[in-house]
Amino acid sequence: MSSAAAPSGPAALVTLRAPRLPLLHALGAAADLGRYFDWRQRRAGDPFLVGFPAFGSAVFTGTPEGARELFRAPVELLVPPLPNPIEPMVGPASLILSRGTRHRQDRALLAPAFHRKRISAYGSVIRDAARAELEGGRTGTAWLPGTRVDARAAARAITLRVILAAVFGIDEPRRLREYTVATTEFLHSFGGPLFLVPALRRTMFGLTGWERFTAARDRLDELIDSEIVRRRGDARSGDASDILALLLGARYEDGGALEDADLREQLRTLLVAGHETTATSLVWALYRLHREPAVLARLRAELDEAGADLDPAELAALPYLDAVCQETLRLHPPVPIVLRRLTGDFALRGAPLVAGDTMGVSIQLLHSHPGVWPAPHEFRPERFLERRYSPFEFAPYGGGHRRCVGAALADYELRIVLAALVSSVRLRLSPRFARGRVPLTVPHNIATGPHAAITFDVSEP
Repeated sequence: MSSAAAPSGPAALVTLRAPRLPLLHALGAAADLGRYFDWRQRRAGDPFLVGFPAFGSAVFTGTPEGARELFRAPVELLVPPLPNPIEPMVGPASLILSRGTRHRQDRALLAPAFHRKRISAYGSVIRDAARAELEGGRTGTAWLPGTRVDARAAARAITLRVILAAVFGIDEPRRLREYTVATTEFLHSFGGPLFLVPALRRTMFGLTGWERFTAARDRLDELIDSEIVRRRGDARSGDASDILALLLGARYEDGGALEDADLREQLRTLLVAGHETTATSLVWALYRLHREPAVLARLRAELDEAGADLDPAELAALPYLDAVCQETLRLHPPVPIVLRRLTGDFALRGAPLVAGDTMGVSIQLLHSHPGVWPAPHEFRPERFLERRYSPFEFAPYGGGHRRCVGAALADYELRIVLAALVSSVRLRLSPRFARGRVPLTVPHNIATGPHAAITFDVSEP
């Protein structure tokens, strides 16, 4: 990090101190990133410096003022940091990692697929996926009284079914099983050690975790490649309404189309990001609701008054349901940090940075800033009924020109699935989770989530 003066402005020069004993800091961050960042900010002030093993260091802020500076920084100064922990999963051509003109062009191709008017067509698909899970479509075990439910497994099953329908239009049972097995193996093979320690990404006669991951990625890619080839050769594919059909017909400004290898990485990104992040948010929403009986009762009353036959788009717009989902995302943003690497000089909250430096926003710190959020650690959805928050105060999907392109679909899906589950069954948190501290948050592939599978018991209505 540079020690030169900030380029201009009245802000005082901030001296950043690297943490001592970096290995211990890295272990603390890996064990619980949110609590580590809170401790680091209290010890070092804001902004503060954090080191990531094998990925370098970054200057972080957790304030609305810092978020405003980062999200409004000149586009030409910002690129994704590389190397990146998620690159093996999504690939360098992914919209998450692409840069400059390429990012702008690919985002223009993808954005129409996630326009609010277009995703409203997925409402019935989302509701059907939730109902299929309740009826035992994933495991053969219906959610009947006396059944114990693994919320993470159930949420992943629902969201995977939705994203496969939205991206590929898949609803035929055999193909659905094929993709489900391949995607699940792919996601499970990229655990925390491979995510956090690049040195483990080695080959050794097919025995390492890295080799199991690359084999799973190859199997998923074979399915995606065959789907692309089949759809390109099918004259009727242009009539389909799924995201793959849209991307096959999309063209850049010069008339060119996405090459198959790049299309595969964009589709793989959609499977990963559109599946795991929403599943994690759904688990946290169920957990928080069942720790707060008054909040759960108020949500059920709103859903009962709305009626079972409400159109999905109208359902997703119910005010208290919306507030519950937003409060869940405030306390548990699925991707808790936003990182940008600089291509030129910049100052973040008075800290002078130069080309090659990395800066970031801790979304969890931003979402608990005491100047914005009274009683920030309480689950209180009413706060979203009382006022609106700026994109520099509430940013569960990031911000600026790289804000998550699929945010609208994620929001829509979370609301419809949560409403379907809450209105259809009565659940009790299993004793391990009903009391005590909130579970630790750890990396799960592209997102973060509870370190243990949160379970519920289905009770009598």
